Amino acid sequence: MADGTTERVRPRDRILETAQDMFHKHGIKGVGVDAITEAAGTNKMTLYRHFESKDDLIIECLRATACKAAAIWDAFEAEYPGDKLAQLHAWVRKAADMLNADSRGCDMANAAIELSETDHPARRVIKELKEAQRDRLVSLCRDAGVGQAELLADTLSLLLEGARVSMQSVGAEGPSAQFVRMAEGLIASFRAR
Repeated sequence: MADGTTERVRPRDRILETAQDMFHKHGIKGVGVDAITEAAGTNKMTLYRHFESKDDLIIECLRATACKAAAIWDAFEAEYPGDKLAQLHAWVRKAADMLNADSRGCDMANAAIELSETDHPARRVIKELKEAQRDRLVSLCRDAGVGQAELLADTLSLLLEGARVSMQSVGAEGPSAQFVRMAEGLIASFRAR
């Protein structure tokens, strides 16, 4: 990089990181290939050598987002080995931290809204990734001793999605400010059943 002490970022990685950042900040439809290549310090030929199309780039960005999410789950397991309830509470705290750190919301949900064409190739990927996240949360709830694990996982997921929308529409002082309290109350209620 600029100081010469770090290894140069490969063009594919630079394009992917730049696109992720720009899609997150400005939306998928608000960012063109020209803007991505300029911000990444490359050209269209290089972009298309690594990604067949903008749609292919979008899909790879979504997969990279899913990898980051998987790393968060792995961190819960590493921090609280064998304690699934503690991991579930860590999920709540991490979700709250993410709400407060970034009001743009979930990249996958935002992409699903923007890419309204039902046959868009990224929609299948979004569905698969969202289902995998749901399955992981259901398993965590079940392993934490919650009898209605699927219902709790779905309730927590919808609460988080709603909090993200609330954050975007009314800001941090709106209902999203109560996310942790509501999520913890849900967990306690489901465990008491």
